[in-house]
Amino acid sequence: MYILRSANLNDLEDLYELSQLMLFINLPPDKEIIKSKIESSIRSFTKPSRKLWENYYLFVLEDSKAQRIIGASMIHAQHGTEDEPHYFFTVSQENKFSKTLNTGFIHGTLKLGLDTNGPTEIGGLILDPEFRKSDKRLGKQLSFVRFLYMGMHPDRFKETIHSELMPPFDNEGHAPLWEAIGRRFLNLEYHEADVLSRSNKEFILNLFPADTIYMTLLPIEARNAIGKVGESTAPVKKMLEGIGFKYTNEVDPFDGGPHYRAKLKEIAPVKDLFEVEILIREKIIKSDLDSILASIPSNDGSFKASVISGNLNKGTPPKFIIDPDEARELNLIEDFKTFATYL
Repeated sequence: MYILRSANLNDLEDLYELSQLMLFINLPPDKEIIKSKIESSIRSFTKPSRKLWENYYLFVLEDSKAQRIIGASMIHAQHGTEDEPHYFFTVSQENKFSKTLNTGFIHGTLKLGLDTNGPTEIGGLILDPEFRKSDKRLGKQLSFVRFLYMGMHPDRFKETIHSELMPPFDNEGHAPLWEAIGRRFLNLEYHEADVLSRSNKEFILNLFPADTIYMTLLPIEARNAIGKVGESTAPVKKMLEGIGFKYTNEVDPFDGGPHYRAKLKEIAPVKDLFEVEILIREKIIKSDLDSILASIPSNDGSFKASVISGNLNKGTPPKFIIDPDEARELNLIEDFKTFATYL
């Protein structure tokens, strides 16, 4: 059984071990930083600030049998403020034509932009490589639990949801766009600049080129990376597009990774959100099982959810029939009402 829930301080060691499996800016292998993220998340779940940018939600995926954390995902209620703007390159085109030569060109361009009243950002999805090929669609569970929660609490988030995807990197782990632009203006390694930008973005505004950049002047490797995703990120892109996200013609100014957005109310798992009543029966029709992602009871103000299998009766209100074993595992009782969405 897998449980999706808000993180707590007991998860620190497992999250630290998870952070060491791969280089991941949102979950760095630093116990103090991870502890700070957990504490911030606990505050956000239990008593969110009216200042949305202070609210940070960390979800974990727990293998309840092994009693270990195998994945995580995150929401930042507002990404981009007056003090910490959201920076991006706008990807556009510029037409050039010479009457004398009777020749014209269409140039791809990049232009630095910023947003001081930014959207809600989803990100930080990480899953233990050992579980990536599971038939339980664990990565999708980690992603969709955020939409379930936002659909249940829309007042805690902005109307627009933002996601930044990772671009392709070369064989040595370098970001081609960073090597072509960022390094020339900052004299820092890509990962050094990325870490620094998490706490202070002033250098982006003051050191990055403010004028239009013509992509023609960039190496072909850099041009080919702009707005593209890496092989491991392609399934995420496909999933986001499938539930309503669209490319914004904006990319990360460091690595050229594409930015995707959608209106919260138009995201499929949010549109599909429904209230359901739980019924417990000894015999259910196994050949007609449905799976839903539903919130489950929690006694401490935290958030829990799980994928539940059973028979969905689409009456008014809808009823979801499950067997006693699953009810005991998830602490569900007869007539319990919950919110759910389709996975």
